[in-house]
Amino acid sequence: MAIDPAGGPQRDTWGSKTAFVLAAAGSAIGLGNIWGFPTVAAQNGGAAFLVIYLLAVALIGAPVMLAELVVGRHTQRNPVGAFKAIMPGSAWWLVGALGVLTGLMILSFYSVIAGWTLAYILKTATGVFGPDADTGAIFTNLAGDPLQALFWHFLFMVITIAVVVKGVRDGIERWTKVLMPLLFVLLLLLAARAVTLSGGGEGLSFYLNPDFSEVDGRVVLAAVGQAFFSLSLGMGAMITYGSYISKNQDLESSAGWVTGFDTLIAILAGLIIFPTLFHAGLDPNQSGPGMVFVVLTSLLSTIPPAPYGGIVFGTGFFMLLAIAALTSSVSLLEVVTSWGVDEKGWTRKKAAWLIGGAAFVIGIPSALANGAVSWLSAGWPQGPDFLSFMFVVWGQYSLVVGALLISVFVAWVWGVKAAGEEVGADGTGFTTEKLWRFLIRYVCPIAILGVLWTLIEPLF
Repeated sequence: MAIDPAGGPQRDTWGSKTAFVLAAAGSAIGLGNIWGFPTVAAQNGGAAFLVIYLLAVALIGAPVMLAELVVGRHTQRNPVGAFKAIMPGSAWWLVGALGVLTGLMILSFYSVIAGWTLAYILKTATGVFGPDADTGAIFTNLAGDPLQALFWHFLFMVITIAVVVKGVRDGIERWTKVLMPLLFVLLLLLAARAVTLSGGGEGLSFYLNPDFSEVDGRVVLAAVGQAFFSLSLGMGAMITYGSYISKNQDLESSAGWVTGFDTLIAILAGLIIFPTLFHAGLDPNQSGPGMVFVVLTSLLSTIPPAPYGGIVFGTGFFMLLAIAALTSSVSLLEVVTSWGVDEKGWTRKKAAWLIGGAAFVIGIPSALANGAVSWLSAGWPQGPDFLSFMFVVWGQYSLVVGALLISVFVAWVWGVKAAGEEVGADGTGFTTEKLWRFLIRYVCPIAILGVLWTLIEPLF
């Protein structure tokens, strides 16, 4: 435990560097890593995209992540309180407020999709996806049934709240120490099975044999955007998790471990998705939930030995998705819970249940937007349904704007000198300080502006 900087109650801290790395990596690793990365990679050339993505993670993702962690550890506060502590009396606290609001809104619809993964664990384990299964109808029946959609949304939210209520060490840390190794083992097992499927070699070639002839600015910006989104930057999650880091922990290497772990998970996900799709002779250029809940489930009966190969593979895959979703949803709720505890003086239990309950209510339209309620299922300006609209507004625009403002704040308002001193406060120094200063001041803001332009350009 650490003394709160304001002289209030003691603030919880991570038990070790390993505990923080696992928790922060769990925050970054989510559903987007499992289906988002392979989808974007397929749309932008496969292996060539992978190379550019790795560079983007190192040169843009890692510096912004370190900037967020520095703000959190320096202030030992939630995103709103952190900006207030560094720049009291200014309007910069609104950047933290944007992060808190973004976390709440993303959690509201993220829980809906995550709830589907729980339902699919049960469906795959009971052999629903046999040779004659209509996987499209199965998904439509689940997502389009208001009672089922709300039940799984509710169940997943309750599980998330139950973890956060227990606090940093007894809740988040304890569960991530179990869930993250389990997630990694499942990924390895599923990847090992996927690459041995007939036709899997073609998928590996597409994924790992780069062809740079078709790489252009669009591909580069797509790689930068995916690196940025996959690390969950811009919503204050890393500020919040950073606020629980002790002063004697090496922030520089911690940021490196988190970004490395997140990237490794995304790469392993590609080793599962591409060989499996090529095994079935399908176009890898699929998209998000449709690829996972309809396309991949249609392949389960083809995985030998029948029928048990598909049952084991499918159950393991949806367990993997559920774990990735839970570690991310916990961090989303923790961002807002930390605000409630720090700024409102609520107990952790009260904050988690009130905010989790609010997220559930806000998420009801998203839960009903896949066929249950017609006016929520079509006609929204930024997507075919309300859930897609929420994702675009909060899961894309808001994150990019938040990350841009955080980068500018650390680089030009608070200053790289003060931030660098905080990084070196543990006594180990800051070995990449000159490079980090250049990247966070110039490269990161320009790159993030480029990502923002790719989002808003279609509107004109």
